[in-house]
Amino acid sequence: MSLAMTILLFCIIVCFVFIWFVNIYNQYQEFIIRINEAEANIDSVLRKRFDLLNKSIGIIKSNTKVKGEILEVIADLRSKMLSNFELDRVLYEAINELYDYSEKYEELNQNEEFTKIELGLNETEVEMVALRKYYNNIITDYNRLTKIFPSNIIGKMCKYKSRTYYDGKNMEDDIVNDFKL
Repeated sequence: MSLAMTILLFCIIVCFVFIWFVNIYNQYQEFIIRINEAEANIDSVLRKRFDLLNKSIGIIKSNTKVKGEILEVIADLRSKMLSNFELDRVLYEAINELYDYSEKYEELNQNEEFTKIELGLNETEVEMVALRKYYNNIITDYNRLTKIFPSNIIGKMCKYKSRTYYDGKNMEDDIVNDFKL
């Protein structure tokens, strides 16, 4: 084999490796963009939930004789920085508390604004279920890319790490749970 053939072969191999690297890198970038989009959509729904719960405080106070703080966690949230995962859990607790007020005080169920808030919260729950599923599906594909050879090589080079699912689990949790069965 001549020197020119060796150089040509080397250049072809380098080009294939470069094309492969760019392809895998672009797959990572696509997943990162989709993850960020899903997180932004989740954030939007969580803000809507927070606003609905915040509005309900005044309605509960004006229509019942409850003394003290109502939906205390909502007042506490105004000064905290939480992740979407944590915020969702706290808002879920507040929604349960709101439904407890709804059961205890019949006059709330007769209030049109309170009924609209409950309907809005139900709509946001439907949205959240769909967004959680979408987010977790993207995370599954992204995590697969970070774990499977040869794409994990690029992931390690670019310092991409597996991400947790919306319910707080990560891939290792699923593996550990599978072995316990």
